[in-house]
Amino acid sequence: MTTEFATSYEPLPGRVGHVAAIESLMLDGRRYFFGFDHRSDLVVSPLIDDPAAMAAFAAAHLRQSDGPHDPAYWAALVAEAVDSSDLVDDDAERQFTTEELRDELPDPDSHLLYLLDAATDLDEETDLPAEVAQACERLNYAEPDEEEFADSVDDCLDAIITHGPLHHPDEWTVVRGYLTAAVAALPGNWGLLFGPLAEGLARYS
Repeated sequence: MTTEFATSYEPLPGRVGHVAAIESLMLDGRRYFFGFDHRSDLVVSPLIDDPAAMAAFAAAHLRQSDGPHDPAYWAALVAEAVDSSDLVDDDAERQFTTEELRDELPDPDSHLLYLLDAATDLDEETDLPAEVAQACERLNYAEPDEEEFADSVDDCLDAIITHGPLHHPDEWTVVRGYLTAAVAALPGNWGLLFGPLAEGLARYS
């Protein structure tokens, strides 16, 4: 049974063997678990909705600072991830619905944006359309090749949520370009969470 569970989910490319904790989130009332490397701010597993499968996956592909552990060890960490998180203080921040993701843009500096960045293998400098950098330059914001680019996305989101995209076309170019590219670069089944967000972008276009 353990072998079956472990092979039910393919590891994310290049993310095997990380020292990781177990985190979880709720999507449409269903709990999904995932491995998370806190030292690298990196998602290191697909979303897994079965606790035993998550424990088996972790035993096969992840480790702790003292090395690998068996599924029973990981099962205890999976159980803890139901009620606690090292990523957020408020449990409401890790609860999502497809309807909200499709109908609303992410809040600036939100846990949702943090997860998107942590799950995505995106090189902002090379993977974003050139129009994003051009819009940032016009706005005098940090461009994709700068560390503060995330702050630029937050500022643009704030302007759009407050006033709407029609009143802030450059800000919308930044937000749409970043979110579209990031969602397209998601590994594994993380589109379960962020696919509706991509669908919602079309509504604003």
